[in-house]
Amino acid sequence: MHGIRTRGVLELRFSIFDLRGHVVFGGDMCIRNPHLCIRPWAGLVPLLLAVTPFTNADDWPQWLGPQRDAVWRESGIIERFPTEGLKPLWKATVGPGYTGPAIAEEKVFLMDRVLSEGAKNPENLFKRGSIPGTERIHCFDQRTGKKLWSHDYPSAYTVSYPKGPRVTPAVENGRVYTLGAEGEFKCLNTTTGNAIWSRNFGKDYGAKTPTWGFAAHPLIDGNNVITLVGGEGSAVVAFDKMTGKEAWRALTTKDVAYCAPVIYEAAGVRQLIVWLIDAIYALDPKTGKVHWSHEWLVRGGGSIAMPRKLNDHLFFGTFFNGSLMLKLHQNQPGADQVWVSPKISAKDTTYLHSLNCVPWLENGYLYGVCNYGQLRCLQINDGKRIWETLDAVALDKPRRNANAFIVKHENRFIICPDNGDLVFAELSPKGYVELDRTNLIEPTDKDGGRPIVWSHPAFAGRCVFARNDKELICVSLAE
Repeated sequence: MHGIRTRGVLELRFSIFDLRGHVVFGGDMCIRNPHLCIRPWAGLVPLLLAVTPFTNADDWPQWLGPQRDAVWRESGIIERFPTEGLKPLWKATVGPGYTGPAIAEEKVFLMDRVLSEGAKNPENLFKRGSIPGTERIHCFDQRTGKKLWSHDYPSAYTVSYPKGPRVTPAVENGRVYTLGAEGEFKCLNTTTGNAIWSRNFGKDYGAKTPTWGFAAHPLIDGNNVITLVGGEGSAVVAFDKMTGKEAWRALTTKDVAYCAPVIYEAAGVRQLIVWLIDAIYALDPKTGKVHWSHEWLVRGGGSIAMPRKLNDHLFFGTFFNGSLMLKLHQNQPGADQVWVSPKISAKDTTYLHSLNCVPWLENGYLYGVCNYGQLRCLQINDGKRIWETLDAVALDKPRRNANAFIVKHENRFIICPDNGDLVFAELSPKGYVELDRTNLIEPTDKDGGRPIVWSHPAFAGRCVFARNDKELICVSLAE
């Protein structure tokens, strides 16, 4: 704001900027004693209200947010939901898929899939065949939902649960990185949607498509983008993020499974944690050199939920095998087992048998959703269960594959159960306290006859972005 005084009149000129430096409103006023006259911005207040949700905005540019930790760090978020429910700021039509949205550069990126004419998915979602179709990468305007571009390519699905792609895009500096269910790894220009480079894991590495498709969300680190691939000596590969050329490759495994790689620091060293079906590895993220490994054969390819670290403890949870807690060495890279579930069972569970829920660890306790929908609290030091509840996932009895996603916001949690609700809650050793609940999006998919939505929402610009198999929505959660 600056002022110019002429003939006893003080004229003030205003520009309102967002954090990216873009002008979202401008105007001027003139002040003469004793009157105040305003030109030409009589509509200022409504317009300010309209732009508020995206002002002081953070992005959600990858799986689990800016720091890959499931924390939403924006302030000015509502404490309770409106009594009339949440109303989307905009909706956009999309096709089926499990990928969550990524938000960056004032754009929303999402993947889906459409079947070829005459093709259809099997009624038994476990059945595998070859189903022709097209994977698509979409880019929408963050403020309006207007589609800016789409990039599509043929992809015949051989996977179980063939509705659509699984991986949340990763966005950085004008480039978006996407991974399709059959191993099409692409880097696109975020403005035009044009391909910068592309790799095919089957053709380039002889990698076999996992039962449920390629699902390890890419991790951008320095000059590289890292993901799980497969094939001889290339279970995990780092690609030069600018050119797509291989920077390094490491490890051989029977099945790479589905767990997103993550980097944690321990013993003063950055360690890339890679969880494969037969073992857990810590690699040097710059070279792929193995720091340490811990054998743990996971039944049913169930290494899915991303490992979580609290201080020197590192937690893993699977559908059948249950839980494993490691303790990281403090002086040099390494890890020892603290405790492990003694029984391999899907139904008779004591600890945390995670499926898709990435758990939360804090203050000596662990919170996560078990494979039949029970939200549980465990002690980190020994795995002892403190409590469990079905209330978070809104079930009257345990149901196989029931799920909820957990995001931390300030001193509370945002829980997204697979019935399409949005929940504010407190989690502590004393129990689960639901603060408020509302419906966010229709669960258009089904599992075991139960309506579900299995796509992780994104939180950015004081809004929540969610998708089902029909639409992508943006809903303001601004105060």
